[in-house]
Amino acid sequence: MPNSVTEAEQFEKIRTKVFHGSETAVQELASIISDLIRQRQSDDRRVVLGLATGSTPVKLYQELIRLHREGGLSFQNVVTFNLDEYYGLSPDHPESYRHFMEVQLFRHVDLPPEQAHVPDGLVERDKVFEYCADYESQIEEAGGIDIQIVGIGRTGHIGFNEPGSGPDSRTRMVALDRLTRRDAARDFRGEANVPAYAITMGIGTILQGRQILLLGWGESKALILRAAIEGPETDAVPASFLQRHPDCGCYIDQAAALSLGLLASAKNLSSDSGTRIIPRTPLLLFWWRPARPMV
Repeated sequence: MPNSVTEAEQFEKIRTKVFHGSETAVQELASIISDLIRQRQSDDRRVVLGLATGSTPVKLYQELIRLHREGGLSFQNVVTFNLDEYYGLSPDHPESYRHFMEVQLFRHVDLPPEQAHVPDGLVERDKVFEYCADYESQIEEAGGIDIQIVGIGRTGHIGFNEPGSGPDSRTRMVALDRLTRRDAARDFRGEANVPAYAITMGIGTILQGRQILLLGWGESKALILRAAIEGPETDAVPASFLQRHPDCGCYIDQAAALSLGLLASAKNLSSDSGTRIIPRTPLLLFWWRPARPMV
């Protein structure tokens, strides 16, 4: 029987689709989400979405807003749970993820406010453990996450699961990696102003989603995406644990595919000039640096 795996796919441990640009990718991603919303509406059922923040999902949210305004897509039957939040920031802080979601999505669609959940960055320190357990319970009571959207940080984090996070980790408080804080420094007008801790869904929580959509744009994500998609499962690259999920798809643009295996950037990609072969580059090793003690 002929082998149906392409040369590109032989390197992949996460199903990967490469697009000319993020604009094309988010159209397909929004279609996946909107189709499920509409299907559940016809069945009088709700959809539970796991949402991400940062620059990566912004274009996806813009496309969902467009479908709401121009295509009549309603979010009345949608329940959302965000991955994470900076610890110590109020919901109205301009860099809080609650504020981000309000600006980038929530206020532009008809999602009922009580159906949108973002971790509370101001929960008292001695109540964090109990709060995180309750966040897990809320997800379970909602029926579990149907589609989980995740980006990937340069440390390989998903949510704020930094290197050292295991596949069974649950919602909890974490210390942020120095590189993560450095990457956020511009938004906070200096690294010293970036919170040192966050509350995040665990990798085990993320893996319970029925479908996971991993997004990545730009050359700065190329090496870490290769480690996550083609490397071994390791807590040095937390996103690599997505390899064990039966329905995880990675959606990336050409720039983010530059370090993937031979022909990876040509798979599912066509152009007037034909496909383009990208040579394989050396895979870097990512080492876990122990996190600072929790406050």
